[in-house]
Amino acid sequence: MSAEEHDVTFDSADAGASLTYPMQCSALRKGGHVVIKNRPCKIIDMSTSKTGKHGHAKVHLIATDIFTAKKLEDLSPSTHNMDVPHVIRKEYQLLDITEDGFMSLMTDSGDTKDDVKVPDNEVGEKINQMFLTEEKECNVVVLTAMGEEAAMECKEAPKSG
Repeated sequence: MSAEEHDVTFDSADAGASLTYPMQCSALRKGGHVVIKNRPCKIIDMSTSKTGKHGHAKVHLIATDIFTAKKLEDLSPSTHNMDVPHVIRKEYQLLDITEDGFMSLMTDSGDTKDDVKVPDNEVGEKINQMFLTEEKECNVVVLTAMGEEAAMECKEAPKSG
């Protein structure tokens, strides 16, 4: 009985802990990822400022939210740890688009994934244009971070055969 309880506790602790990992601020790099205001972001610029005699060097981060493209900034002492999101980028074959705007995507294992919506931006327009209008076979790149997913890119599938 106690083994079952431990499994449940481990699963729930593991799920929350795996969204981000800590990294010292001074080790972050432009083009890398960081969490600012609980949002997964891509660092577009960063600068370090030296402070006075007794202060710490501060790192000024400018980043864009990887899902909304909104610009966020943060200032943190270079010795502090910041959360870095686990960002997973996967490519799926697009099988269909439902009437309510969800894509039916084929995974590597041959299953379908039906919970990603066609985004309401240029990427979404490109997906609709290539798949519905031009009737091309498409692959869609889906980015997953901190429990969110979004289609980030659409490209013509390589011809098989």
